[in-house]
Amino acid sequence: MSKKSKSSALHEKEGVSQSDITNTSSIKTIQKKRRSQPSAKDLVSEILNGNITALSRAITLIESSNPKHLEKANAIIKLCLPHANNSVRVGITGVPGVGKSTFIEALGMHLTSVGKKVAVLAVDPSSSLSKGSILGDKTRMEDLVKNDNAFIRPSPSGTSLGGVARKTRETIILCEAAGFDSVIIETVGVGQSETAVHSMVDFFLLLKIAGAGDELQGIKRGIIEMADAIAINKADGENLKAAKLAKVEFARALHLYPQKSSEWQPKVTLCSALKREGIADLWSLISRYIAHTKSNHFFENNRTEQNKFWLLQTIEERLKSDFFNQPKIKEALQSQLQLIEDGKTTPFVAADFLLQLKKD
Repeated sequence: MSKKSKSSALHEKEGVSQSDITNTSSIKTIQKKRRSQPSAKDLVSEILNGNITALSRAITLIESSNPKHLEKANAIIKLCLPHANNSVRVGITGVPGVGKSTFIEALGMHLTSVGKKVAVLAVDPSSSLSKGSILGDKTRMEDLVKNDNAFIRPSPSGTSLGGVARKTRETIILCEAAGFDSVIIETVGVGQSETAVHSMVDFFLLLKIAGAGDELQGIKRGIIEMADAIAINKADGENLKAAKLAKVEFARALHLYPQKSSEWQPKVTLCSALKREGIADLWSLISRYIAHTKSNHFFENNRTEQNKFWLLQTIEERLKSDFFNQPKIKEALQSQLQLIEDGKTTPFVAADFLLQLKKD
């Protein structure tokens, strides 16, 4: 007896076999069109019209480390900027296994059901060998990926701290220009370095599960004190009782922290992403937070401070990129690395030499 196969985001359509009679001129026309590079203005025009293909293409440009793409990427961002800043940005983090992908899909499906347009920037852990994504979260959000009002962009985190891709901040701007009014950023859940994603969102949600021992460590500083809310996931079945106990413990711990600048007291809530329970209540909580912070002007002030932070980050990144892309630095760096390997110099002396070489 054959088992009924489950519909997967990887197998939505059957492959199309090539015809025995192929129009070679048509193939050349298609290949030429694919090789053509639209201008920044044309790409932005398509983005503003909600063209997902143009959005994906523009994001690929701004994520590129090729110096040749920098000018065009900056032009795209500049043209999109007047149409940005009109979304609610939500950062979601939690340790691997807490159910972030399932939760984000449940939240995304709820938001699209009430008329929202959702962009999910899912930042995957990177392979140290290929530098590509390991988990491929897009393939695990099988319902959301087929939703016309949702856009999922998985990106490898690479070497960046905070579990966010190098160009996530700019990608948010492009998504907002494309008309997405809800932007969800998922991090890889790396702990203390979550400061990076916290500095680019309006609301920071920490996902937890009961029985992991964290209830007893709720007083520890770090990621918990950055959270605007804690959602205890997998609160269903036999785990419901433990989840309710965890909720009480975390609520007590949160009251030990000093009041936030937003004058918001972080809340603890229960949910089951698998059963799609508690998701609507959580979004209602996020909406109350946004209304609260807009009424006391924290929302606008926070975004201003975030922009200042990203100005400094961009300068640091650009200086670093310019330094390592200089031909003489590339050549000298290999020599200094070999000297360190041979024990003939120290990292500090080598660094001084390279920095002085740049000055000269």
